[in-house]
Amino acid sequence: MTQGRPGGGAWAPLWERDEEIRAVEQAVSALCSDRSNEGGLLVFSGEAGIGKTALMAEVRRIAHGRATVWAARGGETLRSVPFNVVRQLLQPALVAFTPDEARAYLGDWYEIAGPALGIAEPGSGRPDPHAVCDGLVAVVSRLARLHWPLVLLVDDAHWADQETLTWLAAFAEHLDDLPVLVVVAHRPGDAQGESVRLLDRIGQAARPATVLRALTPDATAGLTRATLGEHADAPFCREVWAVTGGNPYESVELLAKVQDCEMEPVENSAAELRALNRTARGRGLVARLEELGTDVVRFAWAGAILGSAISVDLAASLAGMRRDEAERCAERLRAARIVTGGEEGLEFVHPLIASAVYDSIPPATRTAMHGRAAWAVTRSGRGAAAASRHLLQVIPDDDPELVEQLRQAATEHLAVGAPDAARRCLERALREPPRPDVHAHVLYELGCATLLTSPVTTIGHLRAALAMRGLSQELRVDAVCRLSQALVHNDQLGEGLHAIAEEAARLPEGPARLRLQAVHFMWEGIHAGEEDSPGRSRRLAALAGPLTGRDNAERALLILRAFDAMTRGENAEEVVELCDRALVNGRLAPGLGWTDAEWSFELRLMLGGSYAFADRLDRAESLFTEAVKAYETAGWSGGHLALAHAFLGYVYRRRGRLRDAEKSLRESLRLADRVGQGQLPMHWEAASMLIDTLLARGHAEQAEAVAERYGFAPPSASTIYVPDAMSVRGRLLLALGRREEGLNELEATAKALTARGQYNTVLAPWAYDLARALAAEDPRRAADIAADARVQAERFGTDTAIGEALRCEAALASGPRSTALYAKAVTYLEASPCAYEHAVARVEYGLAAGSVEELERGLALARSCGADGVAARAERGLAGAP
Repeated sequence: MTQGRPGGGAWAPLWERDEEIRAVEQAVSALCSDRSNEGGLLVFSGEAGIGKTALMAEVRRIAHGRATVWAARGGETLRSVPFNVVRQLLQPALVAFTPDEARAYLGDWYEIAGPALGIAEPGSGRPDPHAVCDGLVAVVSRLARLHWPLVLLVDDAHWADQETLTWLAAFAEHLDDLPVLVVVAHRPGDAQGESVRLLDRIGQAARPATVLRALTPDATAGLTRATLGEHADAPFCREVWAVTGGNPYESVELLAKVQDCEMEPVENSAAELRALNRTARGRGLVARLEELGTDVVRFAWAGAILGSAISVDLAASLAGMRRDEAERCAERLRAARIVTGGEEGLEFVHPLIASAVYDSIPPATRTAMHGRAAWAVTRSGRGAAAASRHLLQVIPDDDPELVEQLRQAATEHLAVGAPDAARRCLERALREPPRPDVHAHVLYELGCATLLTSPVTTIGHLRAALAMRGLSQELRVDAVCRLSQALVHNDQLGEGLHAIAEEAARLPEGPARLRLQAVHFMWEGIHAGEEDSPGRSRRLAALAGPLTGRDNAERALLILRAFDAMTRGENAEEVVELCDRALVNGRLAPGLGWTDAEWSFELRLMLGGSYAFADRLDRAESLFTEAVKAYETAGWSGGHLALAHAFLGYVYRRRGRLRDAEKSLRESLRLADRVGQGQLPMHWEAASMLIDTLLARGHAEQAEAVAERYGFAPPSASTIYVPDAMSVRGRLLLALGRREEGLNELEATAKALTARGQYNTVLAPWAYDLARALAAEDPRRAADIAADARVQAERFGTDTAIGEALRCEAALASGPRSTALYAKAVTYLEASPCAYEHAVARVEYGLAAGSVEELERGLALARSCGADGVAARAERGLAGAP
């Protein structure tokens, strides 16, 4: 049993905490022993008053003089304040930096995480919350190395803001690589919403996660005698335990009151303990507070409204009293063990006291005080975002000024990467409600606030905004474009097309209608269920043909025409010429950049994809490298960055840099998983690319695992994929030995793509896999399929397309003809930028010709590409060579 000091009631919660204290001592010792040691995470949970805060104080004592200790705590009335707890936690380090030092030390993360931490002004854009979380992880990781050994304490984590908990859950996953100890304390069952999941995630990472138990009767007796004296008799001690249930906080408070009233700790007094205990919490505490006087109650209410680090001046203003009166009230509250603190702000002694005082405020008075607090905070110059937690509590009253304050607060929250806080403000603004001329704007802003994080939520708000009057034509068009994008990301492409067509039909000829037409063509171009693909292609060709790219609407149509021509397998040089016309001096035009919001980023993906499959991989790589950098710099790490990594990874795949491709594609899927679990189109896009890459590497079992994880099987989503997902799935099934299923998939692919007029044999190489699979049982049909594919490849005209067609024909032929066709395939593929296909052709040519030299060249190429399966095939060929 851990004994408290005689008369030291504050030590009571440490009774019977030997195991927990031992875990803390071991963790601190391990942290301090060597900078190279990994960090640790301890989580302590338990009911209110069970001793979590006292245990955190003991962690601080154990680490004192051995480590840097930073601490923070959540607050019941502060849960809606984004980044509140992480800001508290890092203040000791942040205040030590000048702005220039902070910028130099944090580097690229300064612009992203700095506004969230309150050390930098927000930029003009809206950072993705995932990127802000990553930035906070990076910032704290750097600070941990600078301040080693570092201990971070987060108390009352059940009341921490969601943004802090998101960071903490992510940071916990990096502790194996960082010299930092994190200790978290929370009440199970008191968290709300997403915070519950985040705390569970933190708890699962802990070593250990401990549930604190109430004191036993023996410990309560020891505490009672240590506080009141050894003459406290057994019946009295037993009644203390019965009354408090062994709760350490209640035990300490009860024994303090026994001392205050000079009660004898004997059996005859035990009957009075229950009544005395009621003054420690709830209504009893409130009654004790009321005994201190009306002014003291009013000041305590003001403190409960303000919540944490309570400014005496601000509380005085809120309570309507002079500074000297407020100081007297604070002193009386300190004497009554209700508050503690001094110059830097007051705190309630225990969260139970803060909750009891806050709950005791009459509802109407509480609402009015929140309104006054919002006014006082705004007047102090801290802005609408700082006042928003109070504004959220005000009763709706048709106040247009309040609506504007909440809209401004939402804008400030979005600027620091807190869309959930912005959403709360805008949802509250809707309840006011806004005036008719503003209502649609609030719904539009609410839809925009959730676009990067929740397509489903965005859809509802934008539909509601469009159903009302009030949006200008420009905003209506933008809202429809955003709505269609959210619908596509939610696998509702058909509905997205309908929304665009319906709005375009309302508009006269002009730039706005042209923009909608371009977006409609874009979604049609990736719609797997399109009924008249050839007709759409003709209409698009006619519309884009005379365009010169004088504005972004024309440039968008040129990109769409290029992508359509590429998927249809039209002449690759014309595809490249269309792409080039869409650029300005070889770069994306202003307004068409990766982070520009007017045009959906899928348009830029189509541009890069068109270059990639037209053998202009250098231009594609430059575009997608720029995309990754632009999104990371802007703090976007959701779906946009996920797809940028996917397409960059697939360019690596086309180049034959298979290891780099796999790394980039796995990063894409990791980012996509953060946006939403399941089978979103972005998951399938990246999964299709990764499976194709793993098959090229010769890792069929890993490819199968990816397919199973992301449900890569019919029915597919409504969009088309790069590369064609059905072609990739057919090849996967064949590689796994599931021949009949693979043939069926490839036959279905042939039928679907032919109906859509999509004949690009590099984008959708189903013909080669199908021809090889049919070669033994139906050689004539296999040859016909290969011959048709060669015609299409020559029509497209790239070295890669023609070389791959020749390689397939060579595989179906025999003798000198096969060898000659392989030689031609090698010539074309050597000239192409696709090193993997060149490596395969070299190995197959070497095997067909019995050439050690060709096999060795193919082996070297395969190894440099990371194509393990091809390399193994070459090695087997060399082992059998004379």
